[in-house]
Amino acid sequence: MQIWGKILGFLFGFMLSKTLFGALLGLWLGHSFDKAKGLNFNRKSGFGDVGRQAEFFTNTFSVMGYVAKANGQVSSHEIAFATAYMNKLGLTGEMRQQAQDAFKEGKSSEFPLEDKLRHLKSICASRNDLLLIFLEIQIQVAFADGELDNEERIALHNIARLLGFSAHDLDKLLEMIIAGAQFNQGAHAGRPGFNSKTQLENAYKVLGVDENSSEKEIKKAYRKLMSQHHPDKLIAKGLPPEMMESAKQKTQDIQAAYEMIAKK
Repeated sequence: MQIWGKILGFLFGFMLSKTLFGALLGLWLGHSFDKAKGLNFNRKSGFGDVGRQAEFFTNTFSVMGYVAKANGQVSSHEIAFATAYMNKLGLTGEMRQQAQDAFKEGKSSEFPLEDKLRHLKSICASRNDLLLIFLEIQIQVAFADGELDNEERIALHNIARLLGFSAHDLDKLLEMIIAGAQFNQGAHAGRPGFNSKTQLENAYKVLGVDENSSEKEIKKAYRKLMSQHHPDKLIAKGLPPEMMESAKQKTQDIQAAYEMIAKK
């Protein structure tokens, strides 16, 4: 079943007319377009941003399945992460099924990782911010059980390489994401061990700087990260709208870390 023409038709119809009738008319037109063109998230597409969003969406979940299976078996933590991520994105019905099917495909021993990622890189072109978000998501999957084994590390390095990131880039991202998780945990824990020094150390790592960095360097790092993860900019570059919430959460973490450092 094809749905993207329907979704876009409904949204555009509502935005243009501000009425339910207009939205339903857009839905009908989108249905006609889907039927005629056979749009599918799993197929290579040449229809601009919509096609890019589609490829990003399915590849996110298929590679997520690949990472989850990297050490030979998918753990309950990794399944829970994938499920929680789908819930966070508010995926239901057809879209949730497509995400689940993609995750299942990624777990297959015959999953064509190189082909998938080279194609994703080519359609993202110079949009490296999108590829960065993609890699960050895969790192979070690998850390779903709280640790990173050798097979998962190898899988992440392979993914990073295929997307055009160096081993150093990946290691830096690993450090920042681990610190981000700990920073978030500390912000909500309310326990003595999580305020002051530990939180401040994590705040520096979230921004990719250290306590010896100058104010100018810290501000530069902060602005760069905010720009890279700004939801509106990412949507314009091809991030699926359903994934905007993840980008929002990331910018909130970056903002909170910067504010903590500024107040020290």
